[in-house]
Amino acid sequence: MTQMTQTLTTTPAADDLVVPFHCDRCGALAKVRVVLASGSDLVFCGHHAREYESKLRDIAVDIIDTEGEQHVTA
Repeated sequence: MTQMTQTLTTTPAADDLVVPFHCDRCGALAKVRVVLASGSDLVFCGHHAREYESKLRDIAVDIIDTEGEQHVTA
């Protein structure tokens, strides 16, 4: 029996949002990627990114739109 080892991966680069990621809230195509201090990330459609913007700004290290424009940096 072979044993599988776990591999940790890093958060995808902003350029990876061109690959069809889907909003973590509703499943629509993602427009915004929110990078958290832990290194994990959330992705949102434009609607939900705007709806949660103030809360996301409190917890985000970076907020990046699909064109790679950085909105928040630590």
